[in-house]
Amino acid sequence: MDIPSKEPHLRRILTLTDLMFYGMILISPIGPVPLFGIAQRLSDGHAVTAMLLAGIAMTITAFSYGRMAALYPSAGSAYTFVARGLNDHLGFMAGWAMLMEYLLVPMVSVIQATLAIERLFPSVPYVIWAAFFATLITVLNLRGIRTAARANGLLVGLMFVVIGVFIVLGIRYIVHLQGWSALMSIKPFYDPHTFRARHIVTASSFVALSYFGFEGVTTLAEDARNPKRDVLLGTILACLLTGLLDCAQVYLAQLVWPAYGSYPNLETGFMDVTQRVGGSMLFHATGVTVIFGMLACALSGQAAAARLLFGMGRENVIPRKVFSYLDPARVNPTYNIVLVGLLAFVGSILFGLEGATEVLNFGALLAFMGVNLATLRQYYFSTYLRRRRRLLGDGLMPALGFLSCLGIVLSLPHLAKMIGGAWFLTGVAYDAVNTRGFRHRPVPIDFGES
Repeated sequence: MDIPSKEPHLRRILTLTDLMFYGMILISPIGPVPLFGIAQRLSDGHAVTAMLLAGIAMTITAFSYGRMAALYPSAGSAYTFVARGLNDHLGFMAGWAMLMEYLLVPMVSVIQATLAIERLFPSVPYVIWAAFFATLITVLNLRGIRTAARANGLLVGLMFVVIGVFIVLGIRYIVHLQGWSALMSIKPFYDPHTFRARHIVTASSFVALSYFGFEGVTTLAEDARNPKRDVLLGTILACLLTGLLDCAQVYLAQLVWPAYGSYPNLETGFMDVTQRVGGSMLFHATGVTVIFGMLACALSGQAAAARLLFGMGRENVIPRKVFSYLDPARVNPTYNIVLVGLLAFVGSILFGLEGATEVLNFGALLAFMGVNLATLRQYYFSTYLRRRRRLLGDGLMPALGFLSCLGIVLSLPHLAKMIGGAWFLTGVAYDAVNTRGFRHRPVPIDFGES
């Protein structure tokens, strides 16, 4: 008699709608809120065009992620997709780029939360709030506290309510002053007096952050009822629908307050727009939403980065004695949590929101380029699949995804490219030394820990 296997496995219960909504939560419906003012300046008042440009690149990349998840449903990370689709050394470099992204997420989140609360309580210095938030997330993670699913749901609900109220009040404000025809204006997309293609591409490299998170859908491939179809569609739809919602917010904000140079505070310009259409109550509600949203992001980002460092320490990719230490009482990578917290605080003092975001984007976009190349090789050039190649889906789409991400990377400011390039070259040198000139396989970076 056959004995049923007792090996643990995940239940395939998630539908396409579940995957799409999960991706939208990860991307966050308030993504463009803390980026709006700077994006307006960088694009000379064409933030919505920059959002659309970044959205096209990210949606095509989401297509590549979904297709690779169909081939490797238990993988779910750029590191594994690139390692399996290209080779182990390029996979290591994709993982190295992702590590930089993971380390910088808490820093950027702390900066955004600090800027928002500083507008609500301007008498308290920026450095005090930055220290408070960095300490808060570190203490919570050291105690092993995780945001409950119900709390996450309430937070996402609050985000949608605040954005929904802004959209309704924004439409009412514009119609009251200029009539319904004003809602059809093309000026936010194209103003011939200030349109500069190079500046818009630069702004797109900044706002690309508002789309990050779509790749998280691929981590649920083993939970999906129909992973080969639904993970691909869920990833694309999450990116596409969130992008449309983001663009609607930014479009209305530009119509409400087109003179972007007159914001009281450029880094929190969207909060000032909400005050114009909804008064003090909507201003404070937006600020509170940003604060709690960024705190949740910082908490999960710090925990993920600490566990990734733990996995690398355990494999001796980085010094084992420090990075693989676990607190015996709480089974937490204590040293790593403190290290990431210190990095978040110091970085929030040394970097502004613009600089920190651009460096983070450099690492993420390099990993995205790798996934697009891996998709191109696996689906168009490889004979592994034994199927007829399709020029558009198998060749042109991933190639366009790679080139669009490359274009955004090249448009990043010089300092971001220098810092990101130095990190990347350090990874190349590290891999070369540890594999004796790339003659051996590199030690794997276990993103399952994060």
